[in-house]
Amino acid sequence: MSQAFAALQAFLLKSSGLSLDKEKKYLVEARLTPVIEQAGLSDLGELVTMIETDRTLAKKVTEAMTVNETFFFRDRQPFDGFRNAILPELLKHRSRQRKIRIWSAACSTGQEPYSLAMIVDEEARNLAGWTVDIVATDIAETVLKKAKDGVYTHFEAQRGLPAQHLVRYFTKRKDNWVISQHIRSRVDFRQQNLMADFSALGQFDVIFCRNVLIYFAPDQKRDVLNRMAQRLSPDGFLVLGAAESVIGYSSEFKPHSDNRVILTRRAATPQHEPLRTGASLEQARAAK
Repeated sequence: MSQAFAALQAFLLKSSGLSLDKEKKYLVEARLTPVIEQAGLSDLGELVTMIETDRTLAKKVTEAMTVNETFFFRDRQPFDGFRNAILPELLKHRSRQRKIRIWSAACSTGQEPYSLAMIVDEEARNLAGWTVDIVATDIAETVLKKAKDGVYTHFEAQRGLPAQHLVRYFTKRKDNWVISQHIRSRVDFRQQNLMADFSALGQFDVIFCRNVLIYFAPDQKRDVLNRMAQRLSPDGFLVLGAAESVIGYSSEFKPHSDNRVILTRRAATPQHEPLRTGASLEQARAAK
């Protein structure tokens, strides 16, 4: 393994938590060659030397190596769980506050928080009089700009998005689809590195942190999970990706009901039986 590649590994681990193994050399070449050329540098060795003092270039390297794969309602199960399990429980146990805060961590180009916003909009009748805040963060400012703009290609818009949602929440603009201002206004996008202190974001009832920790080194994964536990209300929910688990990394969470990607805080003292993911909002209201 070259000295330059080892230096890049150390930089990415410290700056973003990304664990880059030696088998990913092809990925480094594909993603960083344009950065090297644009900066007028000769090779990876010169690049890793420059990022020690050039913060702008360091940010470009981090953003180039960050995985930004996403699409609307990705994997579906977490969103069904949000609608059919999480929302009913929050409706019961936030009846005094009538406020719900959701964090979409590592939101990439915005499809995840916008998917959540569409569900909240569809459940408007059940949430009448409630405030639902959706905070969406990502380390990369370039993808955050795209997320804020809410403009997607036809491929991006139709990928995972039911046809009725496309008609209801998007407007065609030439070859692109623009998400409605009504849905955009529901999401507060902010730049945030998960390796940095995120306590200023406040407390949340739901945290979606999907398909990002899988790329983190073990120590970084433990650190982020345990700090997220502190940002989650005692009876709140953490939603992970299908290939992710807290086992061996954090003892702060436990599985919720039969939906394995939804977790709750172990510190919570439940005063009710958890609803199964097939439960409905109507069942939740009837249980009051």
